[in-house]
Amino acid sequence: MSEPFRRRKVQCASAGGLHRVAYLEWGERESSKTLVCVHGLTRCARDFDRLAAEMVRHGYRVVCPDVAGRGDSDWLENPMEYAVPTYVYDMVTLIARLDVESVHWVGTSLGGLVGMSIAAMRGSPITRLVLNDVGPVLTAVSLERLSSYVGKWPPLPNIEAAELFVRSTSASFGPHTDAEWRFLTEHVVRKNADGSLRMHYDPAIAVPFNAELSRKDVELWSFYDAIRCPTLVLRGEQSDLLRRDTAEQMAVRGPRAKVVEIAGVGHAPTLLHDDQIAIVRDFLLEQ
Repeated sequence: MSEPFRRRKVQCASAGGLHRVAYLEWGERESSKTLVCVHGLTRCARDFDRLAAEMVRHGYRVVCPDVAGRGDSDWLENPMEYAVPTYVYDMVTLIARLDVESVHWVGTSLGGLVGMSIAAMRGSPITRLVLNDVGPVLTAVSLERLSSYVGKWPPLPNIEAAELFVRSTSASFGPHTDAEWRFLTEHVVRKNADGSLRMHYDPAIAVPFNAELSRKDVELWSFYDAIRCPTLVLRGEQSDLLRRDTAEQMAVRGPRAKVVEIAGVGHAPTLLHDDQIAIVRDFLLEQ
C-alpha cells in the first residue's frame, strides 16, 4: 500500500557544514494553505500522521520534518549545534523550499520553541501558531526529567522491549490504546545489524542539552511577547514543563493566546486523539 505522503529532503547549512533534513509532505503542493508540524525533543515527523490526514481533508498541504539528528535526517558533526538556533535556520530553509509566503505552525515542545523563535521575528512567515505544551518558561524540574533519559536507552532486543521503554519514558503522554503505543514506538526505533533495535536519534543530542541544563527555570518571555500572530496554547493538565500560571500569563500578554487545557495528560498531548485534533483543526480554520 502506498504511503499517504511524499518523502523528501532539503539541504541545510550550519557552521559545521551541510546536512540534509528529511520531511514528509501531505496533500497538494498547489494548496493555498500550508501547515508545518514540528515534533518534540526525541520524537519524529510521524507523530503528526493523524493530524496531517485531518488537515489535508480541509485543503491543507502539511509538511512534517524530522529535526536534524532525528528520524531520517542527517546527524550533525558538532553535537553543540543541536540547539534551537540551528533548528530555526533549518526550518527557514525548509519554508523557502516550499515556495510559500506564509505557513501555519504546530509545534510540540521543542517544535513549539522553534516556532516561537520564528514567530517572534520581524516579517515572520508564521501567520497562525499552535504551541503544544510549551511556552516562555521551561521548568527546571521538567528539563531534569528529560535529561534523565535523552541519549540513553537500555538494550532493546525486540519491538516489545522498545515499547516498554517508550511507555515508561512517555507515561506523561496520558492514556493510549495498545495500538497507539505501538504506533508511538514503531516510528522512533531503527534496526541494528543483529536485529536488535535502537532509538532513531543521535544520542549526541544530549550533549548540549545536558551542558546547558539549568538549575533554574529558563525564561523566554522576550520571544513570546514579540509574537503578533493568532496563537493557541495546548496545556496538558498535569504538565511539568508548562505550568498553569505560565499558561495563564500567555493568555494576557504577547499574542494573548487562546489556552486550552487537556485533562488527564501531562507533557505532552500527542495529537493522536480526536478531541485534541479537533481543537487544533478548529483553531487553524478560524477566519
